[in-house]
Amino acid sequence: MSKPKPLRKAVLPVAGLGTRFLPATKAMPKEMLTVVDRPLIQYAIDEAREAGIEEFCLITGRGKDSLIDYFDIAYELEATLRERNKLDTLKALEPTSIEAGSLVAVRQQEPLGLGHAIWCARSFIGDDPFAILLPDDIVKSGTSCVKQLVDAYNQTGGNVVAVTEVPREQTNRYGILDIGKDDGRLVEVKGLVEKPKPEDAPSNLSIIGRYVLTPDVMTHLAKLERGAGGEVQLTDAMAKTIGHVPFHGLRYEGERFDCGNKIGFLEAQIAFSLERPDLADEVKAFLKKYTSQI
Repeated sequence: MSKPKPLRKAVLPVAGLGTRFLPATKAMPKEMLTVVDRPLIQYAIDEAREAGIEEFCLITGRGKDSLIDYFDIAYELEATLRERNKLDTLKALEPTSIEAGSLVAVRQQEPLGLGHAIWCARSFIGDDPFAILLPDDIVKSGTSCVKQLVDAYNQTGGNVVAVTEVPREQTNRYGILDIGKDDGRLVEVKGLVEKPKPEDAPSNLSIIGRYVLTPDVMTHLAKLERGAGGEVQLTDAMAKTIGHVPFHGLRYEGERFDCGNKIGFLEAQIAFSLERPDLADEVKAFLKKYTSQI
């Protein structure tokens, strides 16, 4: 097998309305909601950077301009911090800096599904492999989840998706893999089944919001075929690449928090604050106060 093309691009779909977090998301993108002191979008960008990704494309919608502003230079703020010699605070802004020309934004004018959102990035993707990160998912791990996927991609070529085991009785909530060879970490993907009944599920492995895909998937997305819910489904397009390019699922190392729902978002606040030396002791102290009431 020839060496896979280096992966340097990431697509981040951020056009969703965030209705589960209303009223907060009435005037701000859900991806700007913070876990401790960093917005969800920052966690996704940081994770991609750790994997060596250098170019980013945000698939946005109306009212999402603050996501782009967040990665711009805030001249007045930075000048004020320098004047006041608040260098530690200034340093906290460093992760929000992206090299000029490395971030582009594309509008998804209609909410036609994840597949349609990725198709909107076709000019950015071109003929290159690319990662997809759904900022709703945060993965707490020693090695970036996307870095783990990229390492697997460099080994196998083709498509690699992050997978996690779900309770068998809940398979009807997820897209489930039909798998072939399985070495305990890397599994061969033979098929994708959308929300099967537990008795019909070929496995209990579900894809989470991290993907590394080859541009082959764009050929199928370009047809804009509607699937479940009348939307263009990324899962359908990925399924059509099976047998033409290698396709694997990776049991990633780490803990995933689904910040697209309130319970996952609240749990992430606790988990990440307990990892912070400047916060952990005080968080543990106030947690005792509330757990004593349970």
